Amino acid sequence: MQGRYSKLCFTVFAMVLVIFLSANIVQADYGYTTLKMGMRGSDVSTLQTKLKGLGYFNNNVTGYFGSITKNSVIRFQKANGLYADGIVGKNTYRALNNSSSAALSSRGTVERTSGSNIVAAAKSYMGVPYVWGGTSPSGFDCSGFVHYVYGKYGIWLPRTTESLYPTGTYITKANLRAGDLVFFTTYAPGASHVGIYIGNGDFIHASSSKGVTISNLSNSYYAQRYFGAKRVM
Repeated sequence: MQGRYSKLCFTVFAMVLVIFLSANIVQADYGYTTLKMGMRGSDVSTLQTKLKGLGYFNNNVTGYFGSITKNSVIRFQKANGLYADGIVGKNTYRALNNSSSAALSSRGTVERTSGSNIVAAAKSYMGVPYVWGGTSPSGFDCSGFVHYVYGKYGIWLPRTTESLYPTGTYITKANLRAGDLVFFTTYAPGASHVGIYIGNGDFIHASSSKGVTISNLSNSYYAQRYFGAKRVM
């Protein structure tokens, strides 16, 4: 009898573990980081900037997820028919991205997001060194650079190039405009490198050899490895 009970307990535990791991795999596939009370960092700053642009957060952007930020998230969730727990998960990310994007200018006013905003922000990090897994001005990898620049305008994008490629609308090379994302096949099959198109055939990206730099799509290296482009705003 005891053996059967132990076997039943083990089975239940295994099922719970599988469900838990599956949920985390799904979360990882989207490339998002769940944000909640007590957390700090650039992702929290991005959240506060987005909420401020939408009128839900009326304090200074601090990068700390405290009670004020939680209450702002709850108000946003209630207004958008989401489960109002004050935790920013996949569904809340999506709702935030589907809301009108705005950002705080250096003058403290709200300005609309445009390709020129994105390009100007990206260019301000020219020369920042390449760091594998880097997501800050102290060092970027290619997707970390894109994630950070768009995040300044309250636009969340998946963290990795692979998970980023399915995002947005496919754009042909002939229809590229400033702010679109361009993808390349480099060290791995499929989309493994990403940059931000800035116009005239040029794109800005975090190169493993040069850091944040500008290259041209006609460059023989990138022309041979061009994989596609997406519009995400």
